[in-house]
Amino acid sequence: MSASDTPAPKPRPGIMDIAPYVGGKSDIAGVDQVIKLSSNEGALGPSPKAVKAHRDISSDLHRYPDGGSADLRQALGAQYALNPDHIIPGAGSDELISLLVRAYAGPGDEVLYSQHGFLMYPIAAKSVGATPVCAPEDGLTASVDSLLASVTDATRLCFIANPNNPTGTWLARSEIRRLRDGLPDSVLLVLDGAYAEFMTDPDYEAGIELVNRSNNTVMTRTFSKIYGLGGLRLGWGYFPPAIADVINRLRNPFNISLSAQATGIAALNDHAFTEQVRLHTAKTRQWFAAQVSRLPDTVVHPSVCNFVLVGFPADRSGKRADDANNYLMAGGVIPRKVTGYGLPDCLRITIGTQTEMTRCFELIRDFLRQE
Repeated sequence: MSASDTPAPKPRPGIMDIAPYVGGKSDIAGVDQVIKLSSNEGALGPSPKAVKAHRDISSDLHRYPDGGSADLRQALGAQYALNPDHIIPGAGSDELISLLVRAYAGPGDEVLYSQHGFLMYPIAAKSVGATPVCAPEDGLTASVDSLLASVTDATRLCFIANPNNPTGTWLARSEIRRLRDGLPDSVLLVLDGAYAEFMTDPDYEAGIELVNRSNNTVMTRTFSKIYGLGGLRLGWGYFPPAIADVINRLRNPFNISLSAQATGIAALNDHAFTEQVRLHTAKTRQWFAAQVSRLPDTVVHPSVCNFVLVGFPADRSGKRADDANNYLMAGGVIPRKVTGYGLPDCLRITIGTQTEMTRCFELIRDFLRQE
């Protein structure tokens, strides 16, 4: 009997129902130089100080990292005035999302999230045999009323990205508090703040206040966006003590590499560069959105993040989002199709450099003008 004739072990029920997560494309066949606007990566790359820290640590790569990431937790605690004992770094915030679902949900349980929320929420739910439950949004914005109406006795976790990807919308502090107050105490609220560093509105709060005042709220963050460290896979979460204890029992030892810890600290402490990225993103996003909004047959949805969601006609042959995607790709620009998020008529476009965004705008303009 050959190996191909041997029956493979069967995975747990539900695993094969998972559609694997597919990240933004990075290349175009036959094109050497592309403009990648598909993954919401930092427009200006990583901090020069972070790059130096990454290089400096290279001679120590034979050493195991600190399993508790003590220096990184201290740096995060100092930055945000948090108790480092309540901070847990993760291999991207994705790891923390998966650990939270693994810890608090299983077969027969439900994991609640908003309609156009991060695809990792339902993936994580299915991975443990739980049922993902999607609550309708209101104008591409998470609806607290819909989320609360979707709660059942089986609800164990509620995820909300604030601001949200791929819509770029957000909920004010009062709405987030209303959500927490309306959820049963037994439901863990997870506030995903992957894009929190781009927020400047005084009515925004990423989740620190709620974590401090409750035992059933968690905040997650990432170094992949404003810090430009997506390639290192580094994130962190802020937890009530009891939940931190649970997650520390589940996470892998040495889950944060030596280089990720050192580079993350350097990036975190380069305040001038972070502010430069924030200002560049806001200015360039405003310019790009204004230019595209003037074009016929497009809708640029308001965004507070380092991307914009652009809608194309659903009823015009040759002018739909798929057609726009193909035209941009042919011109060397890679946007992000968001059909998997239930938005087949839109493309998500990351904010890059001014030169990159000018080229992207010109291609969209030319696409809409062609007969």
